[in-house]
Amino acid sequence: MFRRNRGAEAARSAEALRLDGVTKVYGSAENAVIALDGVSLSLPAGTFTAVMGPSGSGKSTLLQCAAGLDRPDSGIVTVDGEEVTGAGEAGLAKFRRRRIGFIFQQYNLLPTLTVEQNTTLPLKLAGRRIDRGRTREVLTHVGLGDRLGHRPDELSGGQQQRVAIARALVTEPSVIFADEPTGALDTRSARSVLGLLQESVRFHGRTVVMVTHDPVAASYADSVLFLADGRLAGEMNAPTVDAVAERLAHLGDDVRVGA
Repeated sequence: MFRRNRGAEAARSAEALRLDGVTKVYGSAENAVIALDGVSLSLPAGTFTAVMGPSGSGKSTLLQCAAGLDRPDSGIVTVDGEEVTGAGEAGLAKFRRRRIGFIFQQYNLLPTLTVEQNTTLPLKLAGRRIDRGRTREVLTHVGLGDRLGHRPDELSGGQQQRVAIARALVTEPSVIFADEPTGALDTRSARSVLGLLQESVRFHGRTVVMVTHDPVAASYADSVLFLADGRLAGEMNAPTVDAVAERLAHLGDDVRVGA
């Protein structure tokens, strides 16, 4: 059962994601690895946030726990005003289908389905009505209005990722989690995808949380959260490519000095 936090309606309008003391440990005893170490953060609705840090800093674990794909060992995760930690698997799956969108480096499209069918798959799985007009509108917006009947192997990598973005948008989620969404794309396709993510925030009010290692990708975000050794290590508003790259270099130095 999902538990509505205090001031739920205000939370829905003002806060898209909240983590309170979230810890995640893999392994046990001498083999234990602390992936997240008491992370607390709050992200306003309608913002684009990049999450960055050295390899092994906990970026992907943060995204997975925040999105309800993995359970933290302790702490509370609240998405769109509702606490998701402690929910049963069935309820959590239902919540994800209604309120969360996912975009991954691997496009995760089903090869036997068309562009239109791949896009509407989350709606079908959730038992929701499929509005073909709305679906075509979303696909046209991402530049695939003339590819509705194509299958993934007939599309470029950039086009496949646009299908993944359309699939995330068509459910009208509160929060979109993107894990290295441009990692497999060429520069031109990457810029197009990042522009679409920006538009989903600025013109459609979505909240985007994106894990990336690329300072160029991060520069499209409103702000950047930096992780090191499973802990928050700073934040940067209005990031630029050079400023992000410099901060990442210093984070790497800090990790090596503290090792």
